[in-house]
Amino acid sequence: MEQRHLGRTGLRVSRLGLGTMTWSRDTDEHDATEQLRDFTDAGGTLVDTSASYADGGAEELLGELLGDVVPRDDVVLCTKAGVRRTSNGGVVDASRGGLLASLDGSLRRLRTDHVDLWLVQTPDPRTPLDETVSALRLAVTSGRARYVGLANHAGWQVARAASLLEGEVGLTAVEAEYSLLQRGIEREVVPAAVALGVGVLAWSPLGRGVLTGKYRRTIPADSRAASPHLAGFVEPYLARASATIVEAVATAATGLERTPLEVALAWVQGRGIASAIVGARTATQLRASIAAQDLVLPDELRRALDEVSAPTLGYPERF
Repeated sequence: MEQRHLGRTGLRVSRLGLGTMTWSRDTDEHDATEQLRDFTDAGGTLVDTSASYADGGAEELLGELLGDVVPRDDVVLCTKAGVRRTSNGGVVDASRGGLLASLDGSLRRLRTDHVDLWLVQTPDPRTPLDETVSALRLAVTSGRARYVGLANHAGWQVARAASLLEGEVGLTAVEAEYSLLQRGIEREVVPAAVALGVGVLAWSPLGRGVLTGKYRRTIPADSRAASPHLAGFVEPYLARASATIVEAVATAATGLERTPLEVALAWVQGRGIASAIVGARTATQLRASIAAQDLVLPDELRRALDEVSAPTLGYPERF
């Protein structure tokens, strides 16, 4: 599997990343073991998790598998902080104290002394960005993280954080949702990342599963849209506005004798990002994404998908 540099750093990540949002909740230890083994056997390196996934359960499960299933040094381990569970539900906390406490908890659950990439999961309107960035700096200088970045932040926040970290530490990555159904980051986040040399990681490159075409006729009983935990996650992309794009992907797949999943994933991976992170629930689903790694879309087909999916203003052909 191709390895790509993350921004202007020396850190290299596989062009396909393994997401763990469903681990220990909808994905049990057996399936997680299969996923991790299949992924690394195919040359994958980037494994993405978060302290908030299953309230830390995803990290715990991943920590149990590292060393036993694959060597810790064979993966680029990325985790996120900034969302914590309380008795009143989830709370965004990107304060220095909250972030560093979360990182220490992640290291314990992951059974490692450092992560390769540490991200702030979401903006915190109650905490100055300067304070949030100070936690990123301390994570690197203390050796708890090798590289740092942001997730789901606006373009101006990426630019400001990069400016504050300029020099010894640096801002390495921005992780954001990106697919044929969600191209919003092309307005400001992508131009900021390109100008500043920050790598882009795309989560949900399959449009929360909708671009696979499995929701074209009905909602499968074993799908995320049918899950009590994830129905609200998928539902926004089941609207009529998405149908034209989904049908275009399906038509393209038929013409290429490939699957819609492969076409949608190839489109994202050809847009200049460092890695597309897929959150497969089962090992079978992950293998489908791994099988897509040899597909390069013809230019004419890529342009057609660009056109059918692009909003009316401000979207480049490619970055």
